[in-house]
Amino acid sequence: MTRPTASRPAALVFDAYGTLFDVHSVTATAEETWPGKGTALSQLWRTKQLEYTWQRSLMGRYEDFSHVTEAGLRYGCAALKLPYDDAKRDRLMRQYLHLAPFAEVSEALARLRGIRLAILSNGSPAMLEPLVFNSGLHGMIGDVLSVDPARIFKPAPRVYQIAVDRLGVPAKAIGFVSSNCWDAIGAKAFGFHTFWINRAGAPVDEMGVTPDHELRSLAELPALVS
Repeated sequence: MTRPTASRPAALVFDAYGTLFDVHSVTATAEETWPGKGTALSQLWRTKQLEYTWQRSLMGRYEDFSHVTEAGLRYGCAALKLPYDDAKRDRLMRQYLHLAPFAEVSEALARLRGIRLAILSNGSPAMLEPLVFNSGLHGMIGDVLSVDPARIFKPAPRVYQIAVDRLGVPAKAIGFVSSNCWDAIGAKAFGFHTFWINRAGAPVDEMGVTPDHELRSLAELPALVS
């Protein structure tokens, strides 16, 4: 499925959570808070976080990503029968402002200098801006775009339209990068040239659309677009 090279895009737009930033870097704090349950909570929290974005989009009941993320945490604690209070909530939610970038991210972004780089994320501005700053990536990423103005989550087409409108670049000239196959497929269906970062070696989702490129790491991206 992977093509050997791609034409140089006018802009590269990255998903944030799971693509640039490891959402499971919260596991250590979860494990300190609930010993023996950190991994299970992190996995369930992420699953419900995503499910709630899709459900809210279908129902037309948008709430920003911080509320969705907190709801997923509450569900995970209830499902795993973990004691939960405001202090524990605040401790875990703060971690979303300090998620660790994947190991290859900084070097890969540095090798992409000369291409306009942006983030397009389900995250709210109040979550994304501190995260990008705290990670040290703010000097590399020029535009941090949230779904918030559209009041719907990915993979709704009008989310991807935000990048076209804000960057002033046609869809066909935008490369979109995501580790979430459903996101890469949504972006491809919209009209972006897509790069799926398939770190887990998962099969492509059966949606009748496939990403243009399948990579195992962001480290492979610069060579494709240089």
